[in-house]
Amino acid sequence: MKFKKWQKILFGILTALFLLVILGGTYLKVNTYSPSNEARNISTQSIKNNDYLLFSAAKSKINFIFYPGALVKPESYSIWASELAHCGINVYIMKMPLNLAVFGENAAEKIITNNPQEIYLLGGHSLGGVMASRFTAKHQKEVSGVIYLASYPDKKGSLKETSLPVLVLSASKDGLVSKEDISKSQDYLPESTTFEVIKGGNHSGFGSYGRQKNDGMATISKAAQKKEMTQRISEWVEENF
Repeated sequence: MKFKKWQKILFGILTALFLLVILGGTYLKVNTYSPSNEARNISTQSIKNNDYLLFSAAKSKINFIFYPGALVKPESYSIWASELAHCGINVYIMKMPLNLAVFGENAAEKIITNNPQEIYLLGGHSLGGVMASRFTAKHQKEVSGVIYLASYPDKKGSLKETSLPVLVLSASKDGLVSKEDISKSQDYLPESTTFEVIKGGNHSGFGSYGRQKNDGMATISKAAQKKEMTQRISEWVEENF
């Protein structure tokens, strides 16, 4: 049976799309950062479902909904999330499609809708923080504050005209987010923003998944960075909520 010209063209297009999907999936799998053994073990202590990992703080109404960085598996943030739960903060680490928050901007909506009377802080690491900011810009009444870890808002996620408490926590040895990036982001941040820097920390030190490509070399241990990060977040939450 002979194929008509349009059938050959359609077959060629479908074949090309199939190959793109296969190649794209392979690329994402190879380049996705997996959690350290310690982080993976601690993740088993969380409450899991298809949408998130929850590290629960008993009877607390303060919730931190966290968007992971690009191509970083959610379990990679389990160590500090567990520590924050011990400090009285519920931490939801969201699971993103293809581990990319750009495809899950509205991930927090279901959690907030189910329990609207509680306090919700939104935030994220790197790209995750950008997308969390975009969600917040559209849901200012539902979100009480924002936490950026090695991250900052873009124009679409501008919080400049809000009075929301905001914490921008960066690291001095970050090879992916520079001081200049943080400085420029002030155009999209409210006057109520608190800027803090972890001296000696780097970009990948905000999680536990090894050293990220093009990141700077940390001069403090990952454990020290997580301890300082947890302390600064918990103190900021206590001061503002």
